[in-house]
Amino acid sequence: MGFNDLPQETLAEQLLELATRSGAEAAEVYQARSLSRPVFFEANRLKQLESAQSEGTALRLWREGRPGLAVAYGPVEPQALVDRAIALSALNGVETVELTEGRASQYPDLGEFMPVENLILMGKEAIALVRDAYPEVLCTAQWECEAETTRLVNSKGLDCRYTDTTLSCYLAAEWVRGDDFLSVGDGQTQRDSLDTVALANQILQRLAWAKENISPPIGRVPVLFTAKAADMLWGTLSAALNGKRTLEGASPWSDRLGEPVTSKALTITQNPDSGPFSCPFDDEGTTTRNLVFIKDGILQLFYTDRTTGRQLGSGTTGNGFRPGLGSYPTPGLFNLLIHPGTGDLLNLMQQMGDGLVVDQMLGGGSGISGDFSINVDLGYRIKNGQVVGRVKDTMVAGNVYAALKQLVALGGDAEWNGSVYTPSLIVEGLSVNGRMLS
Repeated sequence: MGFNDLPQETLAEQLLELATRSGAEAAEVYQARSLSRPVFFEANRLKQLESAQSEGTALRLWREGRPGLAVAYGPVEPQALVDRAIALSALNGVETVELTEGRASQYPDLGEFMPVENLILMGKEAIALVRDAYPEVLCTAQWECEAETTRLVNSKGLDCRYTDTTLSCYLAAEWVRGDDFLSVGDGQTQRDSLDTVALANQILQRLAWAKENISPPIGRVPVLFTAKAADMLWGTLSAALNGKRTLEGASPWSDRLGEPVTSKALTITQNPDSGPFSCPFDDEGTTTRNLVFIKDGILQLFYTDRTTGRQLGSGTTGNGFRPGLGSYPTPGLFNLLIHPGTGDLLNLMQQMGDGLVVDQMLGGGSGISGDFSINVDLGYRIKNGQVVGRVKDTMVAGNVYAALKQLVALGGDAEWNGSVYTPSLIVEGLSVNGRMLS
């Protein structure tokens, strides 16, 4: 899917011309279109096929230095959109025009389209592998191929676009044993292929670990976050690295550049070309690039958009992204990499000796403060380096910043959770509480 195939190819140019005629001294048009073909399975069977397409256009302009933003979804009446943006600009105060200087760039789609028939076959294969071992479980699954196209054009000559095609899948197994309900889920997001067998084996391993329920460890014990659970930690860290939070004084790291902020074992970077997603430019048209935020535990850099970078005096890092089509760009992260250590999940368990594994959680993260208290949706007790059973009614509490300073080990099992590449890891300093089984 690309813009050349669409009837509104010249819409951006029309909007820029009409904005100029209406008195705007600067303007930009941001277009986003997506096409997805999800395949849904429910209760072990194919439930439905879908084909979903969406498109939206955002016009941002400045008239007499006052910004106005108007959004339309689907077909657009150009003059009406311009009139709305002009009217909104009259309600705003004067702001600095933030536009990237012109260039014309079109980037290749690095992804691989996958036919729906292949998605169906992979979903059926994964469910069959799980049910061959556990015929009593009910499986829910979704396999999907999605293409997203972005184009950004402005009155300073910028015209850049790219299409990103990704494959994703999710598989969940529900196991009811009397009054005991267990749900185990996992997924993959990849550029050009999905490993059905590996996904099914992850589910099977966790079902095997959960056969017996056991009392959780109580008190301050080592906690192992699997790769999918570790994402909770990186949400807080991402907030602390946000240049806007730094400008507001909300980040605890605002005045810590060049100082140690985490364990020496942590190196955290951004790579726009890694993994299942590509992002050659941000939503302001700035070219994205490799960045090092933390190296060997020492804070190196905050990420910024154009406005925040100007206010901080550091300039933009190419991280200006729109939370939604109707939002102004704000600092955001893309393809955050937590550099892995060594060993797989079983190696980490052996290294931990005794403690708790957190694999799935209920509730949100900690926010910028770092303090959190989470319910463990799926967790396991470790004794003498081995899983001895599943824990229930268990909570873990602590502080993310303190935990990252007490990092015991990083695994070599890194995987993509959305646009974060993270391994499993063991931390200390967290408090575990739960119901003891008789």
